[in-house]
Amino acid sequence: MSVTWRRSSREPTAAASSSRSRRRLPTGSRRSYGAGPALPVASASGISTARSSRLACCPSTSRWSSRRVRRGHAFVAPRRRSEMCGIAGVYAYGSREPVDPGALGRMLDVIRHRGPDDSGMHIDRDLGIGSRRLSIIDIEGGHQPMSNEDGSVVVVSNGEIYNYRELAPLLRARGHVVQTASDTETIVHLYEDRGEGLVRDLRGMFGLAVWDARRERLLLARDRLGVKPLYYTDAGGRLVFGSEIKAILQHPAVGVGVSLEALGHFLALKYVPAPETMFDGIHALPPGHFLTCDRGGVRVEQYWDVSFARDGRDTIGEEEAAEQLEELLRDAVRSHLVSDVPFGAFLSGGIDSSTVVALMSQMLDHPVKTFAVGFDGSGSVVNELPYARLVADRWATEHHEVIIRPRDFVDLAEKVVWHLDQPVGDLASLPNYMVSELAARHVKMILSGEGGDELFAGYARYSFERLSPAFRALPAPVRSLALAAAGRLPGLRRAKIALRALCEPDEVRRLTGWFPLFNRESLSELVTPRLRSIVDASPADAVFAAQLARTDAADVVSRMLYVDTKLWLPDDLLARGDKTSMAVSLEARVPLLDHHLVEFAAALPPRLKLRRATRKYLLRKVASKWLPEAVLTRKKQGFPTPIGIWFRHEARDFLRDHLSPDVIESRGLFDRAFVARLLDEHDRGFADHSALLYGLLNIELWHRLFVDSPVRALAEPAPAA
Repeated sequence: MSVTWRRSSREPTAAASSSRSRRRLPTGSRRSYGAGPALPVASASGISTARSSRLACCPSTSRWSSRRVRRGHAFVAPRRRSEMCGIAGVYAYGSREPVDPGALGRMLDVIRHRGPDDSGMHIDRDLGIGSRRLSIIDIEGGHQPMSNEDGSVVVVSNGEIYNYRELAPLLRARGHVVQTASDTETIVHLYEDRGEGLVRDLRGMFGLAVWDARRERLLLARDRLGVKPLYYTDAGGRLVFGSEIKAILQHPAVGVGVSLEALGHFLALKYVPAPETMFDGIHALPPGHFLTCDRGGVRVEQYWDVSFARDGRDTIGEEEAAEQLEELLRDAVRSHLVSDVPFGAFLSGGIDSSTVVALMSQMLDHPVKTFAVGFDGSGSVVNELPYARLVADRWATEHHEVIIRPRDFVDLAEKVVWHLDQPVGDLASLPNYMVSELAARHVKMILSGEGGDELFAGYARYSFERLSPAFRALPAPVRSLALAAAGRLPGLRRAKIALRALCEPDEVRRLTGWFPLFNRESLSELVTPRLRSIVDASPADAVFAAQLARTDAADVVSRMLYVDTKLWLPDDLLARGDKTSMAVSLEARVPLLDHHLVEFAAALPPRLKLRRATRKYLLRKVASKWLPEAVLTRKKQGFPTPIGIWFRHEARDFLRDHLSPDVIESRGLFDRAFVARLLDEHDRGFADHSALLYGLLNIELWHRLFVDSPVRALAEPAPAA
């Protein structure tokens, strides 16, 4: 790995001053249903066993402010405390077994990377919740869990609530005494007023847990788009949950088993759609859902969905839509800059991240720190760095780059899978991790451009989907000839995928056909009889069909966007982004997924998203005033990894050691001859099977880490020797 950084000629202005204060919620403060008596604060161990004990306190506050005058306005980052952390807990709602502090402590320890500075727990007989906290200013202040005055409502939260400043005066008007600049305190008081309905008032990214001692009820909730993760399982009358699956696995009541249905999903899609995970019986709480658990059991409910009903916007003019979009973009980025820590931005040189950087640069009076990643493969660098540099130069950012070398892949492949908890079929996982590692050396919070493709139709498949009726109208011999021609060319895997999808008359099978790790024919050859009945049933089809049945979208592009927003976005892109950034204690925010912006984009007519051959038409129009022409007109690449080359050279032995005939035979999942053929064809250059081999490699790494030796999941693996 090599790291470089470029500094613009524009020097940053002096940093704003910072201040500290430490305060606790006063005992006897008013709230919506009365005040409680003065109660003891948690001990140094962070554990309170008294039923009504008040645990956790108010944070210290600090300020990182910056000001730049534009159009008569100045942006000032207000004082607040950041809530970067991981949460975990257990509620023995059925067994009523007392919570073991040691077990809860181990659950928190294994996600220490999400908050290495501090931890806190609240134990109330058969209920235990806790958090790991990343301290920014005051190591001793800002503990979670946080409670109301009498300890009857206790909260742990992971993420950020961006509208807590707007909610605080409303809560005060209803009699609450809001003492801090903490968004977690806002959740406490909102729950007192709204119960589980509080989630509808929150604007932000979150995975949270609320314990209501009076009702003996636990509430878990996840943000609308699924930016922050939350997992759970029911283990013999015990609800066990955590920000990461590895936390759940530390509880002694939770066993480790492989979900063969989830494995079938992964082989078909490259990811596992919620609520399934690769662990049998462990579920992901879907985005836009909350879970309640009381003595009567567990219930999961949806509280938000994105609507593609246009409500009269079919006739909206292009200029009016562009003006509204710019206003929403500015508002989203501005709200995501609220922070008490140094921050920066990922910069790929694509339209989405470049737009975020451009808006940040206009709002701040110091250079934005930007971070980009490229690849070194067989003597040539394959990357998007030239485009990132164009944007960095245009906005005079303090630009940093990291180049990934083949040895980095060998060293970090196992570590990345450990952090992701599940196999990964997306080749971007390693660059995500390494650019996060680079950024974490300079900042504690980062803005990312994720979401623009799913909001504004940025992938080629959206354009192809509009052509599918015309393509299927071609004579069958012509379609067959096109498929056969693509099949003979080793470098056209994407073309093969597109042609197969275009030929499919069924909407569900056509949509799942855009995501294959293995297509239906090769999947049947790959698996052993143990898995064949599952893959033959095409479980991914049922998942996609269920999503299509829920949407109010009418046109083919909007229906595809809906499915991507509900599945691909949270279960692949956002899961990867959260885990790889939090692996290095870096908080990643995604302003393009502010739900107000998402709802606006969904309601736009398709003509403003796709215009002839131009994808993301309206976003490009708005961004054209901020970005270089080369960035606006470039072809979308994603992360163009040279892993296929590495698998033939520097990483060849690593790959073959993990996919040897003996290893494949011992698993009993895949046909050893078929896997050997994939390896041989790729090695000889007859075909590019890098994506397939990468998926199989990650399944094997995951097995070794989490299934063969679960104890290994207690500690982050060291780099390969």
